[in-house]
Parts: sequence; structure tokens; C-alpha cells
Amino acid sequence: MRSRNPLDLARMPAMPLAQSNLRGALLSLAAFGVYATHDVLVKLLGAHYSAFQLIFFSGLLSFPLISIMLMSDRTDGNLIPRHPYWSALRTTSTVLNGLTGFYAFSVLPLAQCYAIFFAMPLVITLLAIPMLGEKIGLHRGMAVLMGLIGVMIVLRPGQEPLSLGHLSALAAAILGALSSVIVRKIGSEERSAVLMLYPMVANFVVMAVALPFVYVPVPIGHLGLMGTMALFSLLGGFLTIAAYRRAPAIIVAPMHYSQIIWALAYGYLIFGEEVDFWTAVGTGVIIAAGFYIVLREDKPSVSINRPVLETRSRFDFGAFPRIGLWLRLFDRRRLRDKVEGLSGSEGDA
Repeated sequence: MRSRNPLDLARMPAMPLAQSNLRGALLSLAAFGVYATHDVLVKLLGAHYSAFQLIFFSGLLSFPLISIMLMSDRTDGNLIPRHPYWSALRTTSTVLNGLTGFYAFSVLPLAQCYAIFFAMPLVITLLAIPMLGEKIGLHRGMAVLMGLIGVMIVLRPGQEPLSLGHLSALAAAILGALSSVIVRKIGSEERSAVLMLYPMVANFVVMAVALPFVYVPVPIGHLGLMGTMALFSLLGGFLTIAAYRRAPAIIVAPMHYSQIIWALAYGYLIFGEEVDFWTAVGTGVIIAAGFYIVLREDKPSVSINRPVLETRSRFDFGAFPRIGLWLRLFDRRRLRDKVEGLSGSEGDA
């Protein structure tokens, strides 16, 4: 009897559409609740360790399971990228995205981090114009403009001091958007294993090289928290995969804004953080703009590439490969099993 692959939890059972959509939405809400808890651990540990050390241990602890799952990709081919320059750019952006994102979580209030990270769909929409040939009409153009105004309200340049944490969060949003658009550009031609492995290996190598210069001894308690952080990253990924197997992107994607609720609760209860009026206003503007872009992209007459809706991961920190790539790998595995099953049935006949 064949052992069950961890990705099998994402198989979509036959059920009424409304029930399936509801389960997808609930799974997505659970996933982003897990992710928010992961980010709390990043912030707690970030007070003691550098982003290099946190990413190194997070990747190290999750790498074995991910490697086993990648072995299920039996697609013919090698691990040489068909688009080496785009792959190199994406790998670089993923590594830098992890560093800037982890650093931002360690020094900024959670709600401010999410408010700035929520600008990623806006940047994806802009980058899709030159990189994917996407045409942005008046409606999405106005939504992007309003979202960028929301970012300015949160940052308030000139009125509030811009710290390295704010710049890191903004850089993480831009780098995450760049990585997402590159995947949309070359994803149909590159093997999933290639797109997954290069950023993971690069993360591990870069963090390992930097580790001797920033290493701080890790007590057993903190090592357990790092292991829990890696576990939450994997669990959040699996729950997101399951959500997308049960509901379309238009249902699942907007749920990532629920992280702001977790951020407010965790920030207040654990870190004593309070959200000021203008941060709340700016966050509301950014979320409204992101919602509108998602709704517009779901119309075939508006967007062919659907760059925001097809970005199924949140922040591309490199510790867990992108959800869209897992889904593609899983779909290919299901199709291969189905073809093999049909071939076996014909042989028996």
C-alpha cells in the first residue's frame, strides 16, 4: 500500500459548491491565523537573534520534510533553469525578502508590518505592466493610486521618523511582488522543483555564510520556539494549499487581510502595542484598494494574467516554497496518477 504524501490533505472532496467555498474560506482563515502566530514567534525571537540566524534555523528545521515532498516530482528533466537570469533575479529577491521581512517583524509593531506588507498587491499590479504585458485600466489604476496613498498615510514621511524597520517592510513588499511576478512570467516553462529549490538552497547558503558573524548561542527553549516557527510555516502552507483545493482564488485570496485582526490582538496582548488613528486609516485604505484589485482581476475581460489572484503565497520568505508551485506540482502528480490508473485499467481489460 502506497504511503500517503503530506500534500494529500489538499485533495478536494466532492461536495456542494457553497459548502466547498465555505470550507476553503475557513481553511484560509485558519492558515493566516497560523501565519500570524508564526510572525509573533519571529518578533519574539527577533529581540535576541539576527534575521540571518532565524532564517537559517527555520530553513534547516523545515528542509528535510520539504525535500521529501519534492521527491514526488517525477517530471522529466534536470535542475538547470531554462531562464537562468530570471531565476537568479527571483532567487536574489527571495533571499533579500526574507531578511527584510524578518527584520521588519523584529523591530516594528505587528499591525504596521502588515499594513505595509498589504501593499504587495499594488506593487504586483504595477510590475505586471512591463513584465507581463498587463494593461491597467482606469479602475485598477485608481485603486493602485489610492493604495499608495494609504501607504503614505501609514508611513507619514516628514511627520513621523522613518526607521530602518519601515524601509525594510517596504522593501519586503516590493521584493515579494517582484518574486511573484517572475513566477508568473516563467512558471509555465520551469519545473516546479527548479523554482522551489534554488531560493531554498540560496537561503541556506547565504545564511550559513553569515551565521559565524552574527551567531548567538541558542538555549534549548529558544531552539524549541524556532522549531515551532518552522512547524507553523509548514502548517500554514498546507492549510493554504487545502483552501485553494476547495475554493477559487477570489474566495481565498482576500482572507489574507484577516491577519490584521490577529496582529491587533497579538500586538495588544503580548507586546502592549496600540494602533494610532492614522495607521488604522492608512491600513483601511490599503485593504480597500487591494480588495478592489482582486475583484477586478476576477473578470476575464479585465485581466488575462491575473497576477494578484495567482499569487497564492503571502510573503516569500523562502522557508516554505510558494503555494502556487506546490499546487502545480500536486496537480501534475494527480494527473500522472490518473493517467497511470487509466493505463492500468486498459491493461487489465
